[in-house]
Amino acid sequence: MSRGLWFVAGAGAGIYAVVRGRRAAEALTIDGLTDRLNGLAVGARMFRDEVAQGHAEKQSELRERIAVAGRQAQALPPTAPATAVPHTDPPAQEESSSR
Repeated sequence: MSRGLWFVAGAGAGIYAVVRGRRAAEALTIDGLTDRLNGLAVGARMFRDEVAQGHAEKQSELRERIAVAGRQAQALPPTAPATAVPHTDPPAQEESSSR
């Protein structure tokens, strides 16, 4: 039974190595590189679309907040303007020479 187990394990490892080798060789061909670049382009496009969607959602949320704040400001009664207090300089203090 031990020999049969090792035979099956060796055959499985061999098949795995052949499949991995074929995939690596295919990835380095022109068609394989083209597929990888196309996949990269699709991923970048999807990322760009996700960022644009998030940007639009955040922008609409901020516009709603500004609109609500504007409505609340319009609902407040007008306040009387502050009266201007004339600016006067404080009296100059003489330096004491207590040295």
